[in-house]
Amino acid sequence: MPIPKTILHADGLKRCGWPKEDPLYVAYHDEEWGVPEWDDRALFEKLILDGFQAGLAWITILRKRDNFRKAFDDFEPEKIARYTPKKVERLMQDAGIVRNRAKIEGAILSARGYLKIMESGPGFSAMLWDHVGGKPLDNKMRAGQSAPAETPTSKAMSKQLIGHGFKFVGPTIVYAFMQAVGMVNDHEVTCWCHAECNKLAAKHAKKKKKK
Repeated sequence: MPIPKTILHADGLKRCGWPKEDPLYVAYHDEEWGVPEWDDRALFEKLILDGFQAGLAWITILRKRDNFRKAFDDFEPEKIARYTPKKVERLMQDAGIVRNRAKIEGAILSARGYLKIMESGPGFSAMLWDHVGGKPLDNKMRAGQSAPAETPTSKAMSKQLIGHGFKFVGPTIVYAFMQAVGMVNDHEVTCWCHAECNKLAAKHAKKKKKK
């Protein structure tokens, strides 16, 4: 999608144009979007929420995120994997979340897939980050440049996740997920977060090298 040009905000910082002036969206942009995430459970949560976003604006999910966390037991895969049809019906009555049966049931199947990955391999995070060589890709986005809807990497990750039983993880959803969790840095180079996200990635790499 086209990324609006960076905006100079009242605090003197230049930011990507997409959060505009919405305080919640600006905070998400500054503190989360593009920040490299390596925690298994946190990655699972974000992927599930991106699946619920399909067909909706992300700000809609962001405004409901606290409700989602409460409804889905803080996105603990072990709990979600054991959800019963009765639980699904209760979720379908919860106005605080997106009441889509296919997506709710998909989250349960995805949780089961997550548990299998954690039991049989190096872990969810390691599996996903392996697709980008263990470190974020910096696309060096220019002002107003269009980010791709999907990439060969997001297609490969999508295929792997589907193979493990995940639902609502098509290549476009997966690329949005990769942007959000910092597997790709799609902040415009003129946005103050671009350099900050790269610094966090370098810090992690240095720490990992020492181990």
